Amino acid sequence: MDLERYFERIGYRGTPSGNLETLTAIHRAHLLAIPYENLDIHLGRRLVLDQDRSYQKLVVERRGGWCYEMNGLFAAVLERLGFRVTKAWGTVGRASRGEAVEGNHLVLLVDLDRRYLADVGFGDGSIDPLPLEVGGYRTAGFEVAIGREGDRWVFRNHQYGAAAEFDFTEAPRVLADFRPRSDALQTEPDSPFVQKTVVQRHRPEGIVTLRGAVRSLVSPGGIERRTLKDPVDFQQTLATDFGLDLGDQTARLWAIIEERHRQWLAESPEQPPRC
Repeated sequence: MDLERYFERIGYRGTPSGNLETLTAIHRAHLLAIPYENLDIHLGRRLVLDQDRSYQKLVVERRGGWCYEMNGLFAAVLERLGFRVTKAWGTVGRASRGEAVEGNHLVLLVDLDRRYLADVGFGDGSIDPLPLEVGGYRTAGFEVAIGREGDRWVFRNHQYGAAAEFDFTEAPRVLADFRPRSDALQTEPDSPFVQKTVVQRHRPEGIVTLRGAVRSLVSPGGIERRTLKDPVDFQQTLATDFGLDLGDQTARLWAIIEERHRQWLAESPEQPPRC
């Protein structure tokens, strides 16, 4: 892994050090540059738990990734910089789906003057690392919080978040521990990652999301939505909002998204999509 090439990818031009200032700067830069996305699943490509492959995809190929790729790469970068990083077992949607979704999120904990939650893999979560302490936090104008329920910590997302929260423990894990859940999320018919495409990226003006055919801009003041019109609109949105170029796969993916959007309209014409 070439750190200089990673820094070029995220637009970081500082002098890195093993302190909170560096952690915050590269955390923000990563989220402003590299989108969260699951498009490969819908193109029939298997996502693997491998930090070298994540580096190749996110940095060299200039794509985005989901939590295992985004946080897997970020953990490798932090470790190269001398940070003490713990990979932890996170769960999104426990309240509605129970233990079946245990471990569907990779969480990073970083030890400095105190322990911090560092998460570049939650899509529309906090743009900043947060102290692992119970309380409310304001980040880029959004209100988020960290709570405690028994032996689990809980990150509570801002009011417009696509997912309301995730919980996690501090027990250390390795990437291989997440493989069964990663495989299931890519193949099970009821997996939200199988059911719908999603791309998310933090921007100075807010968080832009493309969920299916609906583009949303989320800011602390609310949500603006519009539906994409055609493959040209899709290609331009990927390029402008997310810095993505899928080449000759763009039209194929748009056909899948457009068909699913038609089905969704037929089934839920009055239901606005989640951002």
